[in-house]
Amino acid sequence: MSTIEQNLQAVRDSIAQAASDARRAPADVTLLAVSKTFGADAVLAAARAGQAAFGENYLQEALDKMAAVKLALPQGGLAWHFIGPIQSNKTRPIAEHFDWVHTVEREKIAARLSEQRPAGLADLNICLQVNISGEASKSGIAPAELPALAHAVAQLPRLRLRGLMAIPEAETDVNLQRRAFAQLRALYEQLKADGLALDTLSMGMSADLRAAVLEGATIVRVGSAIFGSRHYS
Repeated sequence: MSTIEQNLQAVRDSIAQAASDARRAPADVTLLAVSKTFGADAVLAAARAGQAAFGENYLQEALDKMAAVKLALPQGGLAWHFIGPIQSNKTRPIAEHFDWVHTVEREKIAARLSEQRPAGLADLNICLQVNISGEASKSGIAPAELPALAHAVAQLPRLRLRGLMAIPEAETDVNLQRRAFAQLRALYEQLKADGLALDTLSMGMSADLRAAVLEGATIVRVGSAIFGSRHYS
């Protein structure tokens, strides 16, 4: 068993334990393997171990990797999620190549993704990024501005608004981690009460996975616990 396969199993076990403690089905939590800065070989190793969903932050790196993976796995079957900041001049390749986008925070970006999504592809799955901790250094829409954006995005063609994403302020205390995730869940439930058909809470990473699952995460974004430490050039 490869290191990546062993790590994947350990993360899946952690998800299953947290889900059990929350009286949830482990299958209700999707593991998104964050493969940014790792090569196509790492993605292929994870795919061979049964991992199907991969998250990427850097567009050109992702496009090169996706092409290499497609050559090795022409049958496809993988889902690609864009989880990095989105510049206006990058929306077309994102709309053309990804299955999910987790980091929409402006109506302008959503409109461009809608206009540029090829008609022959399934609707692009969208999560709105919320700055749940109010950090000046973090991307995301303010909670007070979320309802207007959510209702606007829900009306756009070729997009499917699925839910919310957040990266809360880093905390080591599980109770503080849970508090931030509970705030995101409350916003999500309010939008559902307002009539939006949402089903996704993208929250939790390697260091706070358990707290996120306990508070209702449906997608957890895990990188280093699967692929190892990152080395940025």
